[in-house]
Formats: sequence, structure tokens, C-alpha cells
Amino acid sequence: MLEYDLSGTDLAAVRFAISPLTELALSLRTWQDPGRFPLHLPWLTATRRAREGLDTELLVALSNERLHLPDFLTPRPRTPMTRIADELAVVSSTPAAVVREDVAEVHPAGLPRVLRGPTERVLGRTVAALADYWTACFEPWWPRMRAVLEADVVHRGRVTAREGTSSMFADLAPEVSLDGDVVRVSSGSAHLRRGITAGEGLTLVPSLFTQVTTGPFDPAEAPLLVYPARGAGTVWQAERPGGPDALAGILGEVRARLVTLLESPASSTELGVRLGVTTSAVNQHLRALRAAGLLTSARHGRSVLYLRSELGDALHAGSLG
Repeated sequence: MLEYDLSGTDLAAVRFAISPLTELALSLRTWQDPGRFPLHLPWLTATRRAREGLDTELLVALSNERLHLPDFLTPRPRTPMTRIADELAVVSSTPAAVVREDVAEVHPAGLPRVLRGPTERVLGRTVAALADYWTACFEPWWPRMRAVLEADVVHRGRVTAREGTSSMFADLAPEVSLDGDVVRVSSGSAHLRRGITAGEGLTLVPSLFTQVTTGPFDPAEAPLLVYPARGAGTVWQAERPGGPDALAGILGEVRARLVTLLESPASSTELGVRLGVTTSAVNQHLRALRAAGLLTSARHGRSVLYLRSELGDALHAGSLG
């Protein structure tokens, strides 16, 4: 079990952040055991050829048979919308002693050959391999991934505003709870790791590549929880326009499908991918639906997320008979 003791103003300092590096690092586990990540099989298939040109030996060695990764690969994001270049720079500056300790924790029986040798050389090769992996397998897909992660963060904000922080934590995952000022993450292990935020607050990071909520191996690390993002099952879906006949008869097929999809927040980029139409076309439909009062919108970082309004909910429910 992992516990974080939030005290004083720390409870108000709980914040969300999207971390491209966390997604990049956690996705390496799909290489080790694809069967445990069936949602991502379409992406693994699509990127198979691109992975052939990467430093596969090192990238595979970064995780172990239990799919654990060194803590230094998932530093706490410094801003809500951290850039991959900034996060790789943080990894590059990791002290050698920390790298050695983190890697040894992942491989207690002995380091794989590729991780032996001077720490500075291993760290440099690791950063270079991750950068190449990002360019080949993540960068083309990142807008799609980021849209789902942004939608999750907006949802958590709405839960907090409507029902309070305790409900938000309970909504993250079954294993997470807030008891007073203590956040508890049950792991099935009797071993208790307790971290004190000491004025740092707690950062919550949604991920498409985890099925349970996790924190750092070392509770002395910056307070961080990585939890499963809502909507992960939709990230690789491509949905064609269509909708309830009654609604489509009023709005047209594409707009009817948008109203149906926007039960949860989503960006125009994500919606375009799911509907198989251009982002500019989606934006035209979204503007018309918002002007009619069927959608609301809110800015999150550089994206605008859309959601059905109460009027849109009523219209959609009525179309279902």
C-alpha cells in the first residue's frame, strides 16, 4: 500500500498534469507482454516496422518481468502540459547515483548487459533511445493520445467541482481513496510505503498505458500518482458517421454522431479521428452545435474540449425514444 499524507494547504494543491514521457516509458511494457495490453494491439501492429529501427535491446531492458520501470524515467511533470523535450532534459540531468539505484531496484538479480558500464554512457544512450522511440512511434499518434488524456482531466475537474475532492479520488480507480488528509492506494501488498508531501502537493497523471494506480518505488520521490485514464479503449477506434435516425433527421448524420459522442469531453482532433473526417470539418459542425446550445466548450491547455449541454442531453435522450 502507498499512502500520501496531505496536510494543511496540500489538499488544495492537488493538481493534474499530462506527461508525454510517462506515456512513452509506460508503453515499453507493451513490448514485454502485449497480451496484457489488448487495447493497444492496433497501435503495436501499426508501429511494428518503425520499432525495428530502434535501440530495442536497451528499451526492452529498461523494464523487468514484472513490468516495473526505473523511477527516473517518470519524473513529476513540472507543468500541466509538459513537452517531451523538456522531460527528456530532466532525465538527462539525473544524478548518476540516482540512475544506478533506480536501475538496480528494477533488476535486483543483476543488470542486463546493455545497462552495465559507465552510468553517464548508459544514461545518454537511454535518452537517445527514448527520443528516437518518440519520433518513430509516438509523435504521429500523440495528438490522438493527448486528446483522450485531456478529456480525462476535464472530467476529474467536473467531479471535483460537483462532488468534492474525496469523490474525485474515489473516481480515479477502485484502489484509490481519500480518508481525511490521507490518500491511500491499495496494491495488494502488506508492505506500506508512506510519503509526506511537505508542502509540495500531489500531482495526478492520467495514463493510457496503466491498468492500476501507481506511485514511485521510493516514497521520498516527488509526490506522484499515475492512474488509468478514462476512455483509453477509444483511443485507437475509428468511428464512421452515423446516429439515431430521429436525431440524424434533424441535425444530419455527422452532427448527430457528434452529439452522441460528446457524452464525455473531447477535442476536435480526437473527434475527427474517431469520425474519419477532417478537423476543420468537425470544427464547423461543433461551432454550429454550440451556437444552437447543444454543446458547451472549455479550454484546456492548447485544446478546446466540447461536451453536450443539458439541452443536448435532453435532445439525445428524446431521440432514443
